[in-house]
Amino acid sequence: MTGTTATTPKKSESSLREVVLDPLAPGMSPLLVRGKRSRRYLTWYTILTAATTMVWGAILNIVLPNHVQMLEFGTWFTGADATLDLQQLALLQQQVVDGLVSPSAEQARQLALLADFNAARAQSLSVITSVGVVLTMLLQPVIGVLADRTRSRWGRRAPWILFGTVIGSALLSLVRFAPSIAVLAVLFMLAQAALNVALGPLATTVADRMPEHRRGTASALGGFGNFFGGLVGGLGAGAFFATMGLDLYFVVSMIVTLVGIIFVLAARDGSSKELHVEKINWKDFLVGFTIALKSPKFRWVWVARILLTFGYTVSTALSLYMLQSFVKPALSQAEATQTAPLLMLAGIPVTILAIFVAGRLSDKTGKRKIFVIVASALMALSMLIPLLMPTVPGLFVQAIVGGFAFGIYLPVDQALFIDVLPDQSAAGRDLGVAGLGSNLGQAVGPILAGLIVSISGGYAGIWVAAFVLVGLAAVVLLPLKGIR
Repeated sequence: MTGTTATTPKKSESSLREVVLDPLAPGMSPLLVRGKRSRRYLTWYTILTAATTMVWGAILNIVLPNHVQMLEFGTWFTGADATLDLQQLALLQQQVVDGLVSPSAEQARQLALLADFNAARAQSLSVITSVGVVLTMLLQPVIGVLADRTRSRWGRRAPWILFGTVIGSALLSLVRFAPSIAVLAVLFMLAQAALNVALGPLATTVADRMPEHRRGTASALGGFGNFFGGLVGGLGAGAFFATMGLDLYFVVSMIVTLVGIIFVLAARDGSSKELHVEKINWKDFLVGFTIALKSPKFRWVWVARILLTFGYTVSTALSLYMLQSFVKPALSQAEATQTAPLLMLAGIPVTILAIFVAGRLSDKTGKRKIFVIVASALMALSMLIPLLMPTVPGLFVQAIVGGFAFGIYLPVDQALFIDVLPDQSAAGRDLGVAGLGSNLGQAVGPILAGLIVSISGGYAGIWVAAFVLVGLAAVVLLPLKGIR
């Protein structure tokens, strides 16, 4: 039975009344239509989304690439070569490519060493950022199903959010002490997988607690949290890396742990102890992951997400190294570390604007597909800008145009997935499969970027691949009927 609870209004009955609809079934979450509980949930949902995204903004974009570069530099540049300046070598390489100078025998040896180092650091970073995503791909749908069936006084999702953030943060702290690329890869893989154990159930809380007409707005807030967290993490890491170095792993870990705990306590869900749970049939359990993909609507939206995420990740996987080796003139490691987060900052104003406008317009018009198609096409076009302008300003222009496109895409794509769910009662399972699409793109994107650099010896091919992949994301949705 559905009901509401109300607080005594002080100004306007319609604007301040607490409206909470009873759960659809015992043990499920109440729907927070409006009021204090709804605002508290949306606030901490946004903050926790921002905190977890801070990991990717600070660690993936700044700290981890520098960590990998330090380890690889010590491997390739030994003895007298340990004092070589990477920026000067990169500038020399660009002059040689442009035909401005002819290298001496010693310079040719050093440039060959630089080429091997560039390929090694690109491949190492690609593998490290990919292995955790692969493990997440295997875990996330399983976690989604288990979260659907979890019975606790804190609700179905809270235990996974709590332990995922705490354990993931602890593992992330251990990454600080990794002495080699192999150890770094293993520890970061485990940390990344644990944090994503929390992110899947966190995203599902929108389907659990928000009524359909507010999901676009809730997803927009989550999209804002994504970009704000990435921005703060990237800017903070870029500003403080020179003084704190790898100790930034500790700072980010503490923030994620604290906010994860506060979310569970402040935005507390209803108890799921009365949830009816049948005994798991393992065959049905595994087959269940394919149910959503049997729906044509869900399947093609899923394919489009893979393609866009694939292309976007290809373009961003090696951003720090691109500033050191692609743009003309090449930047030093310190300059690149400070500039990389500014590229994120450049697109933030238009991204935030696009997130809220697109989310509200999508809810108001009831349309999703056209927003996703336009966003994908615009992002694809942005990938051509660095090819025409291989400079730092060119990367800033791409970041602004691509950021606007991503701002349109983020809230509407998530709302579109919720709309095309074949079974709302299994939202955790099927949104876990949806998340698998993002993870698949994130897993193969860095690998492709590393292969392009290794094979071609440069970064231009990365932008070509990104343009093709993101463009296909728009194309595959065009003929799809029956989607608003």
